[in-house]
Amino acid sequence: MPGLGDIKKIMQQAQKFQEQMAQKQSLLASREVSATSGGGMVTVVASGDQKIKSIKIEKEAIDPSDPQMLEDLVLAAVNEALKKSREMAEQEMQELTSGLKLNIPGLG
Repeated sequence: MPGLGDIKKIMQQAQKFQEQMAQKQSLLASREVSATSGGGMVTVVASGDQKIKSIKIEKEAIDPSDPQMLEDLVLAAVNEALKKSREMAEQEMQELTSGLKLNIPGLG
C-alpha cells in the first residue's frame, strides 16, 4: 500500500507530465508542415495541432469548366497536410511518453 510520500511523488510526476504535455502542444501549434498536389498547383499548410493555416492555388489550376479537378487537388493536398501534421504530433508525443517513467509503488 503506497504511503503519503509515495502519493506525493506520483502527484509530482503527474504535474510534471502535464506541464511537458502543455509545452509539446504549444510547440506543435507553432510548427507547420506543407503538402502539395497537382505538381505544386495547390499548396496547403497545416499546423502541428491539425489546423489548416493556408491554401494557395496557382491560377493555372483554376479551370471554370472543370471545378471538380480543383476540388480534388485541394482535397488531396489538405489530406496530405493533415497526415503529415498527425505524424509530426505522434512523433513529438512519442518522444514525451518514451521518457515517461512511472514509478508507482505496488504496481511494478
